[in-house]
Amino acid sequence: MVRSAEKSKICRALISVWDKRGIENFSKKLHGLGIELVSTGGTSKLLASKAIPVVDVAELTGFPEMMDGRVKTLHPKIHGGILAVRDNDAHKSSMRIHRIPAIDLVVVNLYPFEETVAGGADYDEIVENIDIGGPAMIRSAAKNHRDVTVIVDPDDYDQISEILQNEGEVPLSMRQKLAAKAFARTAAYDRAISNWFSETLDYPDLPWRSHGGELREVMRYGENPHQWAAFYRDFKPEIGVASAEQLQGKTLSYNNICDTDAAFSLVSEFSPEEGAAVAIIKHANPCGVGVGDNLLEAYEKALKCDPVSAFGGVVALNGEISKSVAEKIIETFTEVIIAPSVSPQALAVFEKKKNLRLLITGGLSDVKSDVLQVKSVAGGMLVQSRDNKNVENSDLKIVSKRAPNEAEMADMKLAAKIAKHVKSNAIVFVKDGASVGIGAGQMSRVDSTQVALRKSKDAAKAAGEKGALCIGAVMASDAFFPFADGLVAGIKAGATAVIQPGGSIRDDEVIAAADKAGIAMVFTGLRHFRH
Repeated sequence: MVRSAEKSKICRALISVWDKRGIENFSKKLHGLGIELVSTGGTSKLLASKAIPVVDVAELTGFPEMMDGRVKTLHPKIHGGILAVRDNDAHKSSMRIHRIPAIDLVVVNLYPFEETVAGGADYDEIVENIDIGGPAMIRSAAKNHRDVTVIVDPDDYDQISEILQNEGEVPLSMRQKLAAKAFARTAAYDRAISNWFSETLDYPDLPWRSHGGELREVMRYGENPHQWAAFYRDFKPEIGVASAEQLQGKTLSYNNICDTDAAFSLVSEFSPEEGAAVAIIKHANPCGVGVGDNLLEAYEKALKCDPVSAFGGVVALNGEISKSVAEKIIETFTEVIIAPSVSPQALAVFEKKKNLRLLITGGLSDVKSDVLQVKSVAGGMLVQSRDNKNVENSDLKIVSKRAPNEAEMADMKLAAKIAKHVKSNAIVFVKDGASVGIGAGQMSRVDSTQVALRKSKDAAKAAGEKGALCIGAVMASDAFFPFADGLVAGIKAGATAVIQPGGSIRDDEVIAAADKAGIAMVFTGLRHFRH
């Protein structure tokens, strides 16, 4: 049977907050409404210092704070006052017998566990910032939301004080909403603690795995207009789209965020010390990648690969955007630009395009970190570490009769790095530090090669050149060639050298085809499937 409690009058409030934003003003309003204030530790001292009448929790419980503040509110007079069902005769009798005062409003926010972890604190300090009493009070109040109002977010103070001033009581619908928010907060808090233990103690196989974050925004829609969507940010976000500052432009859409994340992940593979790098992304796939001595050169190389697909794409750069680069980029309609920084002169150029979304990150992602990736499946989720491996010189094994020359080897390493970020099956042609043909997401490796060749021909035509840009290029495959047909298609397209993981039962057949054509082939032993 559902008990009716449409309105709940507030006579006493318990306030215990770490984040003290707005608490002084809110407490004054509560006091002005005749609500008795009970508080703990630092919060109590703050209110008293502002001449706001407050009862210290120790006065209410008759028990002092102890153990360096670890035990303050874990007491029957606190939780009994919160959990008591107001129209339950047995509960009311217990309250009278044990002199337990009713607590009608609980205002609590928690020790800054997530911020302490993000700040690089040591183990002991992090453990001390695991709140115990706070979550207990929040959960008690949220459970008894038919009689008690719970507030965990300072942003709710104004709304609740306005309701109390205008209506005198908080309606049940609002108490339910606040209870749901409270349980979401304690769940996220416990999730952060659990995941910290898992990561710190290297226990990836714990029986339960939690994943979540802080709501950044509810979006207009998801991947398609009929889909609901929201954007959540990790409590300890790495450098990237979730932590980036948007300097201008329209709000990022769901698809914008997906594409921007893919673009920035790719360019983060390239250290600025090694040279400039630019990636242009469309539907989470690269349509052009270029490296060079400067970002203008790198951008022009990336754009040349597929100027048609670049229209309406996302551009990611691994260094500061200069005025000349900005002027070049805005010649092509672009949805989003993301980079570590932008010069004032470049910003002035971008401001001419009011709808252009411009994001700065302050640095590049740490692509070598073991960040977990989570994918939902029906009835569960898949969790894996990020694909943070790149080809090292020690991985390279020349299996053909002809060895690649220095230029081919440099382009092969670049092609392999790009292929890692292309949806499987992935084929990438690279020449002189630029992608010149990308085949993505096909069901056979031959099809991906043919797509890359067609793209390369289209790019040559757009540039006023004959043939295909991939003639004389190197080719990378994200996985081994199961048959020689995929390699043969690449050779016919003009590839002079090929880099691939190897590992097929028909490797000998594939190597023989390479030798027959006189091209170089290198195995890496490193596969990069991407789904």
